[in-house]
Order: sequence, then structure tokens, then C-alpha cells
Amino acid sequence: MNFNKILLVGLIIISLSLSLSAEKINAVIKTNLGDIEVELTKDLTPKTVDNFVKLAKEGFYEGIYFHRVIPDFMIQSGCPNTLNDNRGDDGSGNPGYQFEDETYSTAGSKKLTGKITTEEEAIRLYQEILVPYMQEMRDDANPDISNLMNSVAEQQSGAPIMEKTYEFFYEKTGASPLTTKGKLIASVDYGTLCMANSGPNTNGSQFFIVTKKGGAPWLNGKHTVFGKVTKGIDIVHTIEQLPRDSRDNPHTENQAIIQKVVIK
Repeated sequence: MNFNKILLVGLIIISLSLSLSAEKINAVIKTNLGDIEVELTKDLTPKTVDNFVKLAKEGFYEGIYFHRVIPDFMIQSGCPNTLNDNRGDDGSGNPGYQFEDETYSTAGSKKLTGKITTEEEAIRLYQEILVPYMQEMRDDANPDISNLMNSVAEQQSGAPIMEKTYEFFYEKTGASPLTTKGKLIASVDYGTLCMANSGPNTNGSQFFIVTKKGGAPWLNGKHTVFGKVTKGIDIVHTIEQLPRDSRDNPHTENQAIIQKVVIK
């Protein structure tokens, strides 16, 4: 085999590997107001897409309605609490578990160690390690962490955190180490499909679709972007304009209900 043939075979292999790595999955969110077709970015956000596909195939989303609609911003759904008669808890439900964000590339990231030197670092550790830890452990939390959290609340400052090292918090909480942030995977643009959350690494089943034409750049890095609308954006805007109450929850007679999510 001459060099040209070897080069051609190599290029074909590279082309195939690139096409496989850029795997896309399509889904149709079928609602009583019409279909919304989305392309899911399995190659960029595999855990998030796998979770969405799993829930869809299990029929998890069937009967759930869009409980939060804000014109010129977004529409949100995926909360199982909308299946009950209590509108007060709409938006607080999950599938019984949570999983981490996929907002930044982990390529080249490094474990954060040593002294916490800036307020920004302290805030990140507070949000991503301390708050989730206290929510989970509550009265069973390590007393050193409980006392430190009290100091933070009293001082309204990250100073108590900055007196410690990253290793101190990893050991006391058992949390996975924080790492340096890599490249932003995707921006929260117009028509994107994003995970809703209650803070870092609290993804479950809820998602939202951005309706603001300029996107929502202030949410970049705070919400996993795992797809985009490819057809049915008019349906998205119809849902966006539904009459709603003071909590942006559409009135009972005006709900947009998910009948089924079909994976293609």
C-alpha cells in the first residue's frame, strides 16, 4: 500500500471518529399545544442527555406541565410535583436523585489544593461544597463545619472559609475535590434546552427552554446546556405567553401539558 492510500485510510478513520464523537440524539417534546423538536448534545453533555433520555423512555415526563413561563426569558417544566393538586410545590420536585453539572470542560483541569486566598474561591467552595453538605447532613454535620457555617452567617463574609485549606474541607465533608474550570461547554442562548437547578450540581429532571432572543448570558456556567430547539419554536413562544399567576405558573385552564417525550 503506497503512502497516498495510507493517508486516505487515515483520513477516513479520523473522519469516522469525529462523526462518532459528535453524536447527536433528537427528541420530540409532545404537548397538548403542539410538538417541540430538540437536538440533544450527547457528545458535550453525556450524563445530562443520558438522564433526559432515561426519564423520557420511562414515561417520567408524561402528564407534567410547564409550571413556570416568563415572557422574553424562558419556559420551564419537568417537575413531578405538577402531577398532584398542590400548585404550591410546583418547581420543587425531582426524580429522587441529583447529579452534577456539565458546564465546563474538564480537559486540563487541576485539583484545587492549599490555602483559599480569595473571596471568589470562598464563595465557590461555600456554594458547591458547604451548602450541599449541610442540606444533606443537617443535624449530623461535622461540628467543625457547623461552627464554621455559623461564623460565615454571623460575619456575612467568606473570611472564616479563607482561614482554612481546601484539604480541610475535603476531609471534613467527604466531598469530591473542586477543580480549576476549563472552557465553557455551551452558552445559554436563544432556543437552548437547559437544566434547571437549585444551585451547583443539583440537576434532576427539570429543564427550561430559553425564549429571550439575545439569550441569557448571565446564566452561562450556572446551568447545563444539553440541547437546542430545531423545530417548534413557535410552540415554545405560545407557551411563553400563557396567562399565569404571580408565581409565573400558568392558570389551570391554560396549562401546556407534556403528553410524551419521544426519543428518535
